[in-house]
Amino acid sequence: MNAYLPILLRMLRFCLVGASGMLVDFAVTWLCKERLRWNKYVSNSLGFVLAATNNYIWNRLWTFQSQSTEIAREYSMFVLISLIGLALNNLIIYLLHERLRWNFYLSKLIAIGCVTVWNFSMNYVFTFRA
Repeated sequence: MNAYLPILLRMLRFCLVGASGMLVDFAVTWLCKERLRWNKYVSNSLGFVLAATNNYIWNRLWTFQSQSTEIAREYSMFVLISLIGLALNNLIIYLLHERLRWNFYLSKLIAIGCVTVWNFSMNYVFTFRA
């Protein structure tokens, strides 16, 4: 069990950072969709991108404590993984909300949970090379 403790601690930190990102994501999505009346997928995408940038900064500094000088490579990899996550996020929302007629925000919450697993795994292995 002790061998998994560092990974579990990072996953916990990743989730805490993700929670802050989720607040950014939901706030921006809600503002754009409900107040500005933008398309729900454009609103969702903007919320997701701003949250991903927030998450990169905090994950670099706190979760993975990266000392790499290759910030451009790290950020690019983080954004690429996040963009794939965004595609997965929108696909899950589309399937749950449009096809199954679930509530938009419940669909979004489920999508965030699924994409969190994707993002942590890929960033752990590729971006921050633990």
